[in-house]
Amino acid sequence: MFTNERLVNKTSDYYMYTPGVVAQRLFLYPTIIGDFSYQPGYHLYRESFDSFLCILIRKGTMTVQTAGQTITASAGQIVLIDCYAPHAYGSKEAWEAKWIHFDGAQARAYFDEITQNKNFVFTLKSTYRFDKYLSKIYQSFKNATPVNDATLNNWLVNMMTELFVSRESSDKTINQSDVIEDIVLYIIDNLNADLSLETLAAKVNLSPFYFSRLFKRETGFTPHDYILTSRINHAKYLLITTSLSIKDICFTLGFSSESAFCTSFKKKVGQTPIGFRESKHQPEG
Repeated sequence: MFTNERLVNKTSDYYMYTPGVVAQRLFLYPTIIGDFSYQPGYHLYRESFDSFLCILIRKGTMTVQTAGQTITASAGQIVLIDCYAPHAYGSKEAWEAKWIHFDGAQARAYFDEITQNKNFVFTLKSTYRFDKYLSKIYQSFKNATPVNDATLNNWLVNMMTELFVSRESSDKTINQSDVIEDIVLYIIDNLNADLSLETLAAKVNLSPFYFSRLFKRETGFTPHDYILTSRINHAKYLLITTSLSIKDICFTLGFSSESAFCTSFKKKVGQTPIGFRESKHQPEG
């Protein structure tokens, strides 16, 4: 539903959730989730609000007051707040954020272990995984997609794990293998998207030249070869398990044209897409 909150743009939306009895006893669960665009001067103060709050800042900056600290967080950072205690946040400037209130039997333990009562703002080397699960929860409510409490718990635990791992590695050199692992996950999830070298390198704040060398070192593939191989492997699966046309498979997997798809497929597999499909559908005998 759309918000009527003062100094929040009217296109901002939020969704409320009531977990089942079992979820309240065993799981982490969302209570409210939203995607807000804030106008300059927005400020919120609460004595208490029975939940924990996780905010992913998408644009601009926000100032947080919690546990006797005043902290400024900026785009790409994540804020974790204990809303059972007095807290405040806002900004003199416009800003945007995706946020989730959550609770559960283990919510306090997660919060205490992640923050250690001193660190409430987190900078991940990549927000891709965190945002992936946050967006899954948001989109499931926005689209009224049925999701069970165990799945919601799993997504929230994955989010908390990202923050926990960030805390553990905050004083260490960034693990370059993890950077490439994040990009590999992104590629697999977005085979139909723009996966240019420049786009992928920008996602991990590396130069295209250095990113390409790092990717080859960690995977054995150039970025282009890995993307092409992944698309062809997915195409093989679709050719065997679906009746999608060659054209539909081509554009589903991000190829620029049907001819480009067929040429690449034959070069990798040794057969045309049609020939491959027919060979897999021949009766055994």
